[in-house]
Amino acid sequence: MADPNAETPAEYDFAQIQSKWQAIWDKIEPFRTEDDSRRRKYVLDMFPYPSGDLHMGHAEAYALGDIIARYWRQRGFNVLHPIGWDSFGLPAENAAIKRGADPVKWTYENIEQQKKSMKQYAPSFDWSRVLHTSDPGYYKWNQWLFLKMYEKGLAYRKDSWVNWCPKDQTVLANEQVEDGVCERCGTPAEKRKLTQWYFKITDYADRLLDDLDQLEGHWPAKVLTMQRNWIGRSFGADVDFKIEGREEVLTVYTTRPDTLFGATFMVVAPDSDLAAELVAGSTPEVQRAFDEYLKEVQKKTEIERQDAGREKTGVFLDRWAINPVNGQRVPIWSADYVLADYGHGAIMAVPAHDQRDLDFALKFDLPIKMVVDTRNSEDADSAEEDLDPASTRIALHGEGRMINSGPLDGLTKAEAIARMIELLEKAGTGRAAKAFRLRDWLISRQRFWGTPIPIIHAQDGTLVPVPEDQLPLRLPSTEGLDPAPKGSSPLGAATEWITTKNPVDGSPAKRDPDTMDTFVDSSWYFLRFLNPNDDSRAFDPAEAEKWAPVDQYIGGVTHAILHLLYARFITKVLFDMGYVKFTEPFSALLNQGMVLMDGSAMSKSKGNLVRLSDQLAEHGVDAVRLTMAFAGPPEDDIDWADVAPHASAKFLARAWRLARDVTSAKDLDWTAGDLALRRVTHRFLADAPGLVESFKFNVVVARIMELVNATRKAIDSGPGAGDPAVREAAETVALALSLFSPYTAEEMWELLGYEPTVALAGWREADPELLVEESVVCVVQVDGKLRERMDVDPNSTAEELEKAALGLPGVVRSVADRKIAKVIVRAPKLVNIVTE
Repeated sequence: MADPNAETPAEYDFAQIQSKWQAIWDKIEPFRTEDDSRRRKYVLDMFPYPSGDLHMGHAEAYALGDIIARYWRQRGFNVLHPIGWDSFGLPAENAAIKRGADPVKWTYENIEQQKKSMKQYAPSFDWSRVLHTSDPGYYKWNQWLFLKMYEKGLAYRKDSWVNWCPKDQTVLANEQVEDGVCERCGTPAEKRKLTQWYFKITDYADRLLDDLDQLEGHWPAKVLTMQRNWIGRSFGADVDFKIEGREEVLTVYTTRPDTLFGATFMVVAPDSDLAAELVAGSTPEVQRAFDEYLKEVQKKTEIERQDAGREKTGVFLDRWAINPVNGQRVPIWSADYVLADYGHGAIMAVPAHDQRDLDFALKFDLPIKMVVDTRNSEDADSAEEDLDPASTRIALHGEGRMINSGPLDGLTKAEAIARMIELLEKAGTGRAAKAFRLRDWLISRQRFWGTPIPIIHAQDGTLVPVPEDQLPLRLPSTEGLDPAPKGSSPLGAATEWITTKNPVDGSPAKRDPDTMDTFVDSSWYFLRFLNPNDDSRAFDPAEAEKWAPVDQYIGGVTHAILHLLYARFITKVLFDMGYVKFTEPFSALLNQGMVLMDGSAMSKSKGNLVRLSDQLAEHGVDAVRLTMAFAGPPEDDIDWADVAPHASAKFLARAWRLARDVTSAKDLDWTAGDLALRRVTHRFLADAPGLVESFKFNVVVARIMELVNATRKAIDSGPGAGDPAVREAAETVALALSLFSPYTAEEMWELLGYEPTVALAGWREADPELLVEESVVCVVQVDGKLRERMDVDPNSTAEELEKAALGLPGVVRSVADRKIAKVIVRAPKLVNIVTE
């Protein structure tokens, strides 16, 4: 507790205040979550990587999240606000390799440094629930989750072309390749064919898409759009093409089965198994040409391959298919603009109505057949009317009506699609279908610092799960092990570790050498916080029913697809297994912007790096936190060059002096205080909750500043420091600042005679009688220009306002001898006099 005999300091000293209250908070643990009957709120910040000390981005994110957690505590809720570290993965491993350090030692040293800095920064975390994903006690449950998914057929292994980072020497999930490069290091991603582990997220594609509707209005619209686009559901048909010389049909997916009569050739992805199979039946010359082409394709990123402006390339496979609707032979080509993992890795090409197909047809002199007359289509470009794509080199993409399509002629697009599907199903050559852009989640990583995959490879190739009672399968010691990337998993070189026995029959066997994608770690960590020290289960379903899902999640928009999509998937899996009773992990989401300097992201190389530690030392924790909140809406970027933490520090000193100057005793009758100041205080108490809940933190700070100014005026030139309303206002300032600047608020609370902690004192209710305005300011305009203001009764009628306004000197001068055409009144705040 604070020393009641300590002298009140003459000036505001943030360093002394921080040191004092940090020690007290460590002792009393005010934010330890207790199990009681209060209403609950689970507020969670995305946990950090321990790849260095805290930076300005952390300062913003944790300040904003803490405002929300502290607010709900003040509103009487039992708040769970935990913290941990996402401590496995490439950031920590690469940093350790770069420094020649043991990743284990380096990671935990960084965690300790971040934890020290975090405590100084004073978020209201429950420090009894800290977790690290690199602890065996945590990743044991990653392995348990893997085994449960393996049992359900949701974890599987297959050979496939994967994204490969040549610098990090590991595979990347599709979501980890941005604009063709590794999201971690920026190196262009390559394609390699490897045997890898996957989670079958595509089984949940419909639910992942449809359940986004539940989050409308609670998640940022941008994030919902990004997830919808990534899942990418489309409706169409699977169409079966017979291949000459092949028993099995070739199935292609198309969203435009109505254009089948215009399909004049087919294209298969060069890196697909289908292409390899088809070319094997061709001549040696074709095979050589294809092999050379494939080598060139593998040098390109998917982004390059999908670039519509690139010159088209391809190889004729000397194979033919039969169009199922007209029996015509169509040549089969291989081209890089078709991807192996979309649909079935092959397309039917309709060059008259698809620009990429048209470019390809023109390049290789392939037939072009129009099947849609766009002349009457509302969405057809005027330049397309009566023009032949072969001559204009522009595909006709308007809907129009069908032509040259037999039974479809004259139908609209929608009618033709439905009719074609009927015809295909009747003939047994196709069926209605849907496809997704989403691909299964590739979780294998060829790195050391991650969760070992709990699978044993028997001598005969059988995959044997590690028995649950043998979990966790721990990582081996790093002594003598080089974790640097070499293109294969470092665990494969840990001879003693990799060599084991088959748990079924005791025969010699090998462990799986890969580790899991660290997004597995973060896909369910919010549940582990419910009982982080329980070694008997991943989480307690009863606790999950009490606390989950998370009420408010806070983090950057950079995780809009990766982390959030995977967490949603795993939550649905756990729901289906009966472990949780909800299907979405995060009920509400707040994305904060970035902290910039001079308009760009901070970096050493740009010379614009602002160190958080320097800002804290110069201005104090509370000033930095207040500046983050006051800078603007949370979702907007903050340019540190445009804000003024020194001004925040001055304001906090001004607020602190209110508490120092109050001379009245606590627990007095506030109703005897100055009425005008009490109205300002209670208007703030009434308005602040709605502003906080709508994340208008900057507006709340502005209103606190107004209250501080009103209180100072009352002390210096009003009823004085002993007035009950002054004490009431100063206490309200302390309560409000506890959301933003906890050290200053706590010191004010003590100066006002209270025991710690102000964070748990409770928000005060506004007196409705003090919210009734005695007067309001009515703006008076002449021809839209401000001419006068007048204080009026809020209940004034339009007639009364008009009469009063017309008599004002400024209005009389402005109107002069002009004739008044009309008077517009918006009672009680506006009168606009319009002259002829």
